[in-house]
Amino acid sequence: MPAQREVDEAKIRQQVDKIVEGIQAKDLERLKQLYATDVVSFDVEPPLQHVGIAAKLKNWAKAFTFFQDMIYEVRDLTLIVDENVAFGHCFGRLSGTLKNGTATSGMWVRATFCFRKIDGDWLIAHDQVSVPLDMPSGKGATDLEP
Repeated sequence: MPAQREVDEAKIRQQVDKIVEGIQAKDLERLKQLYATDVVSFDVEPPLQHVGIAAKLKNWAKAFTFFQDMIYEVRDLTLIVDENVAFGHCFGRLSGTLKNGTATSGMWVRATFCFRKIDGDWLIAHDQVSVPLDMPSGKGATDLEP
């Protein structure tokens, strides 16, 4: 019989799979079920933080307007799971076909997820997405691959 930690890790991995599915389907309702209502998100676009589920979903809705079709990939997901909190990090890439028909391979970003067990469900309480900074130019290094 698997230990509770193994069960919880499997559930969190399922949540990450649901993020991928929700993004690719451009389904805000599906994504809404994965976030804590008080989620704090540090995303790649301004402002410095998005607070609350409405702000997080607004950010996804904005991203959806640029794409006809979206593909979201997660690579190298690592999780640390405790009784009621967990965190993980991975690489993610959003790519697809833009509304004007142009295919884009997107860029790889670094992502961190912090989960909280709320009423038995693992929900994202915090996420952060970033790209490395090229210090001399002050620009993001968006051409790197894992």
